[in-house]
Amino acid sequence: MLKKIFLLVIISSNGFAQSIPIPNKDIQPKNYICYKANDAITVDGDLKESDWQHAEWTDYFADIEGDAKPAPRFGTRAKMLWDDDYFYVAAELSEPDIWAKLMNRDDIIFYDNDFEVFIDPDGNTHGYVEFEMNAFNTVWDLFLIQPYRDINKAALHQFDIKDLKTGVQVYGTLNQPGDEDSSWTVEIAFPWKGLNEVADIPMPPDDKDQWRVNFSRVEWKTEVKEGVYEKQINPQTNKSYPEDNWVWSPQGVVNMHYPEMWGYVQFSETNVGSGKVEFIYDEKEEAKRFLRDIYYNQKVYLEKHGEYSADLQELNMAFPNIPGFSTEPVIEITTNYYEAKLKADCNSHSIHIRSDGLTWETAGK
Repeated sequence: MLKKIFLLVIISSNGFAQSIPIPNKDIQPKNYICYKANDAITVDGDLKESDWQHAEWTDYFADIEGDAKPAPRFGTRAKMLWDDDYFYVAAELSEPDIWAKLMNRDDIIFYDNDFEVFIDPDGNTHGYVEFEMNAFNTVWDLFLIQPYRDINKAALHQFDIKDLKTGVQVYGTLNQPGDEDSSWTVEIAFPWKGLNEVADIPMPPDDKDQWRVNFSRVEWKTEVKEGVYEKQINPQTNKSYPEDNWVWSPQGVVNMHYPEMWGYVQFSETNVGSGKVEFIYDEKEEAKRFLRDIYYNQKVYLEKHGEYSADLQELNMAFPNIPGFSTEPVIEITTNYYEAKLKADCNSHSIHIRSDGLTWETAGK
């Protein structure tokens, strides 16, 4: 979310770009098998259809930083399905006081309590969708050219997902202080023809294709003043307390715009409820994680020296054991740019990363 961007790439007093927060490397992204729906899904926020009943819940959401912070006060979990037309997301948000204020499309929804979806179809960390909705079923969708850490004006706010469908069910009374609510559920249908504007890959996905996806929930501390929910004010700062950020796959940093930390969603042609499919971890992801460490450390080196380095030792790094990749990376640098490449032992492909964080794969030697 836009408000969570801090310590990004800016120009410091010495004229060099500053480094960025580095996520907790011990956190492994979660994974989920997204099965195919048997029947058409009515998108109304009511999750009583047979297909939703058979779809598995994700783990309950954790704090965005993971185990380093306390568990969320309220439970949140999500489900996913797909068919030939849509990628479906549903979520259940436990909430004793359900409220919302924003009612216009593309309002900055995280100023309310909200549910958010982040989708990077090709997993290259560039060209991804951010989607937010509140209990009014007000939505905000935007396209990110790349993370804010590499470019200030990364978001296209005028972007709207064509033929998007959303629904909300409130189990309680919306904006009614004095009673205790139960939860609210959301349902979203992302059309393939809308997401196809984001990445040039097969849509619907092929069997076993994997996308990078994450979910976030923003929760504000509130109190009732004159019969209206208001954000609690910290008397020491005279500002509202910071929001809580609860996510499916912890980021290891207070910033959702680290797509490399999002979960893996593996699509399956198997119909939901008809059998189990195993998640297949692609070992090439280990190569990408190492290249991402080069990216982080290049940021640190640039801040200190005003240039990039082609030497792992200068980057304070050692080459680890990566299955299928036993040759050290080739790092090519210019004054303002670098590209690092890991070549697979079988010589069938190479994995690359460049100074703006884009990752990609090339075939051949």
